[in-house]
Amino acid sequence: MVDIINVRNIGISAHIDSGKTTLTERILFYTKKIHKIEEVRGKSGVGATMDFMDLEREKGITIQSAATYCEWKNSVINIIDTPGHVDFTIEVERALRVLDGAILVLCAVSGVQSQSITVDRQMTRYHVPRIAFVNKMDRAGADPIRVMKQLRDKLAHNAHLIALPIGAEDKFEGVIDLVEMKAWYFDGDNGEKIRIEEIPANLLKEAKEYRHELIGATGDFDEEVMHLYLEDKDVAPELLKRAIRTATLSLKFTPVMMGSAYKNKGVQLLLDNIANYLPNPSEVQNEAHDQRNNEAKIVLESVPNKSFVGLAFKLEDGRFGQLTYMRIYQGKVSKGDWIINSVNEKKVKIPRLVRMHADEMNDIESASAGDIVAMFGVECASGDTFTDGTIRYTMTSMFVPNAVISLAVSPKDKGATANFSKALNRFSKEDPTFRVHRDEESAQTIISGMGELHLEIYIERMKREYACEVIAGKPQVAFRETITQKTDFVWQHKKQTGGSGQYAKIAGYFEPLPVDAVETYEFVDEVVGGKIPREFIPSCDKGFQEQLKKGLLIGFPVVGVRAVVDDGAYHDVDSSDLAFRICAMTAVREFYNACKPVVLEPIMRLQTQAPEEFQGAVVGQINQRRGVIAGTSTSNKYVQVDAEVPLSEMFGYSTDLRSSTQGKGEFQMEFLKYAPVPRNVQDLMVKQYQEKRAAENK
Repeated sequence: MVDIINVRNIGISAHIDSGKTTLTERILFYTKKIHKIEEVRGKSGVGATMDFMDLEREKGITIQSAATYCEWKNSVINIIDTPGHVDFTIEVERALRVLDGAILVLCAVSGVQSQSITVDRQMTRYHVPRIAFVNKMDRAGADPIRVMKQLRDKLAHNAHLIALPIGAEDKFEGVIDLVEMKAWYFDGDNGEKIRIEEIPANLLKEAKEYRHELIGATGDFDEEVMHLYLEDKDVAPELLKRAIRTATLSLKFTPVMMGSAYKNKGVQLLLDNIANYLPNPSEVQNEAHDQRNNEAKIVLESVPNKSFVGLAFKLEDGRFGQLTYMRIYQGKVSKGDWIINSVNEKKVKIPRLVRMHADEMNDIESASAGDIVAMFGVECASGDTFTDGTIRYTMTSMFVPNAVISLAVSPKDKGATANFSKALNRFSKEDPTFRVHRDEESAQTIISGMGELHLEIYIERMKREYACEVIAGKPQVAFRETITQKTDFVWQHKKQTGGSGQYAKIAGYFEPLPVDAVETYEFVDEVVGGKIPREFIPSCDKGFQEQLKKGLLIGFPVVGVRAVVDDGAYHDVDSSDLAFRICAMTAVREFYNACKPVVLEPIMRLQTQAPEEFQGAVVGQINQRRGVIAGTSTSNKYVQVDAEVPLSEMFGYSTDLRSSTQGKGEFQMEFLKYAPVPRNVQDLMVKQYQEKRAAENK
């Protein structure tokens, strides 16, 4: 059993294409977890170890987070490689929720990019200390000093170099360790032979300056180091390591390293520093809520001899059923144990316990506090807490962002309906940002997600994994109709068909309800003197409601109507429930246009954030989509534009926003109100509806 002080649970996060998966591949190679390096877009077609889905290998991007573990010197490192694309942000959320430390990978050329900002916010949300690794030092234009300054300016990090590059671009040879003041070179075909030498004479002065700056910055976290700094005395490497570790764990300091994962340089020093500066599970405070004591906060202890507490943070439908990834926070668990879901108090047995290496499973007998494992046969939802039953604790789940885009989907082949339902159930269970609902008005199945790529991937997965081809189209916007003018009506329904006929007469008026009315329909009975018998009054109400379900302009429900009946007539034999219902329905149809009806559309409250330099493009796009700007504000070189925009104009917005802001724009959208569509838009909609009706009646 490994001592918990030697365990590191880390995530590797970054903007898309910064080299996260390539870095993970090198870590696995140097820790002898794999014996051959494969590239993300390698010629072999095998693909990197952690990108094991066919779609990931084809597209050259990470779609789902993958877990692995390895050993380096005395440490056991559990690693989760996460996607960089904003559409798969939930994978980063759930990984950072259960990890103790992280490596923020940055491109030496592009520096801090939009998704770097997002993952940094996520790390801050979960209080995750990080090491910044400036990758791609071999690329033209590589400048780690500029990237370090961006960390300070754009992310407000107290960032300082703990390593210095030896050369850059095609002359990048190795790195200088500023703590030990030694030069590291990486020889051999795959950089596996480390050569440690004295610092080159031409870089010694610069290295001393950056080390002095590092000592000054870490002195704020260690009194002994501060005294030596003020006395201008040298600081021993072990003492400086202690100060850097304290500073990093405080979340108020970010050590900056650099290298080139692709060229096999700098990765082994990073592995050393993961052990040196990132926390072990016992150094992180994890809280739970005691459900038996008014949700009182409990600090969990990372020890094996306490009651078991684990958090299910990711679900996958594996070859042997549901695979549940779990982080163990307290106690221990063994194969065959019974554990209890704190959410629904269901008791489940663990038939199989494994450690994951990408898509490979290594069976284990038991696991204890600090471990990240996977279990089969444990049915639950993502974010459920498990205990051994002696306590009833729950842990906070991960933050789940709102869906921003929707599509209407249906199976191409009706015979694939069962598979279609299975796929939707599975995906919505595995991925909290993938949502499914049925629109009762349009009878469409609507899927919602984080972006167009997100939904495209799931549609492709339905085709590959469930043999179910999907027809996707934009969903129908839930328009409404309403009336704008009070109108009196009198209508008589008379029908003679031999035997008893049908007779009913009603009179009254229709008027719009107040704008702030809670109800969308109101019926008022003002009939006096028995002109309509009491038993037929509800029939009038039913008839109005039935006809108002489908307006005559574009066929959508009519809202905001008060129907008042104050007069009428009946026949002793021919009047009936049906006669009065038909009479009321016909009255709506006949007098509807006199009420000056209009089409209403859902208006969304839109918040768009982007760097200041894109403000003009953002505002222009909102104006093009019939949006009304409500206000703008600026913070940390980011502008936020608040607007009210019709939902019908918002399709494709995420793609347009990203393309016009270099991928740096983000937006949130929620329903605000219904409002009339402009007259020209209404005329077009009415014309299209009439053409559609005419085509259906042919």
